[in-house]
Amino acid sequence: MRNKTKPLPSPFAAETKDQRYAGTWEVLVPVPDRVKPHRVPMQFQSEDEAQGWLHSAEGKETVAEILKPAKA
Repeated sequence: MRNKTKPLPSPFAAETKDQRYAGTWEVLVPVPDRVKPHRVPMQFQSEDEAQGWLHSAEGKETVAEILKPAKA
């Protein structure tokens, strides 16, 4: 029988929906057993800046910290 669990999507950058930060970007991290993705508490001026941070050492470390409780 096939495993029907879908793999977790990768973290991604999306335009901020909060009107207080209109025109900025944020990084969202999908977490298992949670409907909404976890939002990294940082704002970026462009999508490229958000993607750059996400692939930096600091970004990878932050994503790992967010996912650590879900894996335990």
